[in-house]
Amino acid sequence: VQLVESGGGSVQAGGSLTLSCEASVQIRRRFCMAWFREAPGKEREGVAQIDVAGETSYLNSVRGRFTISQDNGENILYLRMDKLTIEDSGMYYCAADRRCVGLGSDYWGQGTQVNVSS
Repeated sequence: VQLVESGGGSVQAGGSLTLSCEASVQIRRRFCMAWFREAPGKEREGVAQIDVAGETSYLNSVRGRFTISQDNGENILYLRMDKLTIEDSGMYYCAADRRCVGLGSDYWGQGTQVNVSS
């Protein structure tokens, strides 16, 4: 499984971005998909997850601002990010695994950078 992220960039605090992750295979109902982020000097953390049943979960600090979803074509994962803060800056990665195993996921993209400025 190959994953390619896109959509990162620079935005002012309070703005929005939508990240995309295109998979080389069908992911809907087959893989647990997740978005992670890593900021300089910090550990990689899970941001949002969608399991094979379509159930979503979020990091507390992004709940209500970020939305994870999949397209109907079944191979693209999205992360809509609203009301961005400086603390949301970092490299964002998508990951896939047959089970929801967090950082132990088998497949990872190369990441897309998000920079939020004041």
